[in-house]
Amino acid sequence: MGFCRQGAQTGNGTAMTRQMMSAACGLWLCLAGASMAQEAGAPVVVELYSSQGCSSCPPADALLAELADAPGVIPLALHVDYWDYIGWKDEFAHPGFTKRQKAYAKVAGERMVYTPQMIVHGVARVVGHEPDAVSQAIAEAAARPAPVRLTVRRQGGQIVIEAVANPPLSAPAMVQLVGYREAAKVEISEGENAGLAVEYRNIVTS
Repeated sequence: MGFCRQGAQTGNGTAMTRQMMSAACGLWLCLAGASMAQEAGAPVVVELYSSQGCSSCPPADALLAELADAPGVIPLALHVDYWDYIGWKDEFAHPGFTKRQKAYAKVAGERMVYTPQMIVHGVARVVGHEPDAVSQAIAEAAARPAPVRLTVRRQGGQIVIEAVANPPLSAPAMVQLVGYREAAKVEISEGENAGLAVEYRNIVTS
């Protein structure tokens, strides 16, 4: 089955440099594990852009669920809203996630966005239901030195984040705190996936 493709252009959304997108991705934190520290060999962040209205997405959702139990990976599901019009409104979709995916496409010089797509460590872009391509992208990202050393620790009632870039970044970077829902099962009654009950993992909520 081919992957779904959005026909709209990426538009003139906020532009990000490649460096900023990569740095921002590397600084994503999972708050459920806020006591962790990212040292050398930091986890690889995998973003899945998915939709409950896309018939090609369930295999990618299942692959992300497998990654959720794998060591050394921080998989995150970001549901986009551009398939909501075809018969099923994705309850996890957010326009901000669509905007983020379009920003990645703009940086890469691509005019279209599609689902399911995985962005690995802010750099590699692969079709989300192709396990070999995803595994290769994760392995390549894990082999690269982390450009930012990030530590996260609790200090009383606060979370202290320290980030050191080596070499120093030439542009500002963003620290993004990610809230996510660990798991949910959704029974889809309409649209391309009507009749399916899909298990979702690490669903980004904020």
